Amino acid sequence: MTTRFIRPAVCVLAFLAAADVRPADAQYFGRNKVQYEQFDWRILKTDHFDLYFYPAESLKVHDAARQEERWYSRLSDIFRHQFDRKSIVLYADHPDFQQTNVIGDQISEGTGGVTEGLRTRVVQPFTGVYADDEHVLGHELVHVFQYNIAETAPGQGGLARLSALPLWLIEGMAEYFSLGRNDAHTAMWMRDAVMRDRFPTIKQLTTDPRFFPYRYGQALWAYIGGRWGDRAVVDVYRTALRVGWDQALVRSLGLSSDSLSKDWAAANKAFYSGQVAGRTNPDSAGRTVVPQKKDSEYNVGPALSPDGRFLAFFTTKTNLFGIDLVLADASNGRIIRQLAGPQSDGHFDAISFLQSSGAFSPDGERFAFIVYDDGDNEITILRTRDGEVEKQFQPGDIGAVLNVAWSPNGRELAISGSRGGVGDLYMVDVQTEAVRQLRQR
Repeated sequence: MTTRFIRPAVCVLAFLAAADVRPADAQYFGRNKVQYEQFDWRILKTDHFDLYFYPAESLKVHDAARQEERWYSRLSDIFRHQFDRKSIVLYADHPDFQQTNVIGDQISEGTGGVTEGLRTRVVQPFTGVYADDEHVLGHELVHVFQYNIAETAPGQGGLARLSALPLWLIEGMAEYFSLGRNDAHTAMWMRDAVMRDRFPTIKQLTTDPRFFPYRYGQALWAYIGGRWGDRAVVDVYRTALRVGWDQALVRSLGLSSDSLSKDWAAANKAFYSGQVAGRTNPDSAGRTVVPQKKDSEYNVGPALSPDGRFLAFFTTKTNLFGIDLVLADASNGRIIRQLAGPQSDGHFDAISFLQSSGAFSPDGERFAFIVYDDGDNEITILRTRDGEVEKQFQPGDIGAVLNVAWSPNGRELAISGSRGGVGDLYMVDVQTEAVRQLRQR
């Protein structure tokens, strides 16, 4: 079906009318992850994809189907490439995804993943935020195009040549085509690099792990796409499969990596230096309380006590093998005591810290935070004076809990979470554990 000349609403209706929803054939999902639940898989068939889902996400999967077909239309035009049907396995939330993220081939943990083999598959959880799901669906579909182009490239060993390309090229391209040229998050990284005079060359970006390939790679492709057009981005990729990334820049753009690095750095310095001129440097507005002592150290999710005396945060300072929740003096960052950690606390399996922080109760005597236990997100409430767990529970049928905040009276928690892949806001009675949805869909 040709979609570019049809209005989106008409395209969606035509596509869904032809969709076929049926139970999936017998499948065994996952072999090396602990499985707490059995998923009753179904398949939603679209023009180009087989979307695997289970009943809890029945409403959201139709939206994902429309998003996938829109992405296919955009990306097939950009890459000048089409492929046969692909499988997309969707989980309602990240706790479900963590249980069974292996399907035939091993894929990496994280936001999502693509397997390569006899048939390319995308595997990812819904985030609960439509904009984030749109980004991840697009990002992973870029990888499908990359894999398929490599598989069908002239000669032998296309996938081996793909694996030899640097991450900034592969992941940066997926970020660029899924987020676009103007992205506030990546702009923050580039602005910071300019302010600190630490803007990398392309060779540094290739070899030095201190430069995050997703952000810097997206920024580099945005510069290339803005200067030469998006066709040049794809040309560099296709050429790199044959001759390597360094020579691909020369053949496709007419510049060596050194010359392109200088032009790219100069453009960023000219742009961001003007933005920060006359502004207060962050180091002048505050001071570091908890310094990072080594590159591999995490200090994240800070929460200040109501009286301003204490700071709770998640850290690897006290644990070589995981993340602990600690209480520290807010004036100097000195750790007073460990409050919780999966190695020392049998109440849960892991702490959720990447996208959430905890919260002090109004009187500062209790602290609420999110954990993983038996494959689910649960809320743990502990006493700050000794770390003793007062309560731990799963709030109703909410699949993923993202953030918590205490009510002023200390009797309720406001939480953001997702159910069936759709995000919402809820109030939870701390005593009875009753859940009330704040918004109506």
